Amino acid sequence: MSFRELGRIAASAMQAQTLRLNTIASNLANADSAASSEASAYRARRPVFAAAFDGPGSARVAVREVRQSDAPVRRVSQPGHPLADANGDVFYPNVDPLDEVTDMMSAAHAYTLGVDLLARGTNMQQALLRLGRGD
Repeated sequence: MSFRELGRIAASAMQAQTLRLNTIASNLANADSAASSEASAYRARRPVFAAAFDGPGSARVAVREVRQSDAPVRRVSQPGHPLADANGDVFYPNVDPLDEVTDMMSAAHAYTLGVDLLARGTNMQQALLRLGRGD
């Protein structure tokens, strides 16, 4: 595997984790948003990743899609709320902040691993150059 290919894989993995972190941020930002119906309530989203092979010895991390959670939204009885339906219910997202923070820590760690991989590749290239110069 070439250093260029190593960098390409690490960069695609870092881009995927960036999307994952942005999706988590969106989920957390909408965690307490109220809606007047179940259909209009925000639903948590998760990116789906897959290995993509563009040819012999050429791989990368690909984002296949961003899926919406099919978990039920929260129905809360709040008759005085301005968004309450005819039954006095308000609908809240199916976002679990604890799950989101846990996922955020995992994504941040995976991103850091990509940075570390790039740094190690650069160090290896520099070491090879020093060998070539006889240092």
